[in-house]
Amino acid sequence: MHSAVQTIIVVRPHINFAEPLSDVALSAPFTHYPLMKLIGFLKEWALIFAILLGVLGYFVYISLPVPAALHGIVTEGIGIIQPVLIFTMLYLSFCRVNPRDLRLRSWHLWILLLQTGFFIGIGCLLIAMPHSPMRIVLEGAMLCMICPTATAGAVVTRKLGGNVSDITSYTILINLVAALLIPALMPFVHPNPDLNVWQAAWRILVKVFPLLLLPLACAMASRRWLPRMVSYFDRYPDLSFYIWAFSLSLAIAVTTRSIWHSTVAVSTQLWLIGISFICCMAQFALGRWVGHRYGDHITAGQSMGQKNTVFAIWLGYTFFTPVTALVGGFYSIWHNVFNSWQLHKHHQQLESHQNDSPAIGENGKNC
Repeated sequence: MHSAVQTIIVVRPHINFAEPLSDVALSAPFTHYPLMKLIGFLKEWALIFAILLGVLGYFVYISLPVPAALHGIVTEGIGIIQPVLIFTMLYLSFCRVNPRDLRLRSWHLWILLLQTGFFIGIGCLLIAMPHSPMRIVLEGAMLCMICPTATAGAVVTRKLGGNVSDITSYTILINLVAALLIPALMPFVHPNPDLNVWQAAWRILVKVFPLLLLPLACAMASRRWLPRMVSYFDRYPDLSFYIWAFSLSLAIAVTTRSIWHSTVAVSTQLWLIGISFICCMAQFALGRWVGHRYGDHITAGQSMGQKNTVFAIWLGYTFFTPVTALVGGFYSIWHNVFNSWQLHKHHQQLESHQNDSPAIGENGKNC
């Protein structure tokens, strides 16, 4: 009897030993097992649920008897919340990185060359043909190409077994390049009739540069002078992942609103869907191809393919024709579905590996 109680203590270390071990306490693991499976399922498919929540949430919102004045307040609020979410996700991602762990890899330069090369090439094409009927679609392709790596890319990369420090290094690099290249090229691609080239470039720079690089400066300052706060964030490594899921729902809701109220031809919207899918799959494939040559196809693929689509949608609304931002919403669907599939396959592989591994007995030998 005494040994039986000892066995229970080993199996259930969280039991309150001041209370009797009732039948309910003994059966608790079996009672909670379905709930644990449900929670695991929701976490595994969190990105898909975030997309559905964004679409359904918008239609639920417009069905409510909300005064017209409140709609304007909500729209302004979202315009403030989105940059804050972008800043927060970048800040949390950079807080977890030790600057001494950052390294510049050869594949960083190759995929950076591919991204910027496509962005500049498409931009020059639009400058040469400003009245092209495919202008909106090509602008959407530019957004897909120059959009920096998603802040949750480090989390997904870690879950897939990639190198977190390397994808964070590339995130910093592409943020720096994008913050400089977007203001340099955009005034020529999408000129503002009320501003000259230099004024337009400055207007873009003062909004984009702090949003992409200020989180890095704040994170490094926090690591230097607020180490306790950084340690607190380290206890919740998936925090930026769930903030990203929330920001994705918000971005999808905004995209759904644009589609619902858009006067753009359906054919153009179908082209946006197509070009976002092509850009997404092409960048994942190119990143994996380049990374495979350097022995890190997972990290390189995520670095080039997984995008900060909240930033892309914001950039489209702020500096392009608003409908161009739709491509960011469509891209978020494609890359998140692809990521969910990758996480699901990776989870299956881990389970298969665990099932194939021989059991180890108490004496240290295979059972």
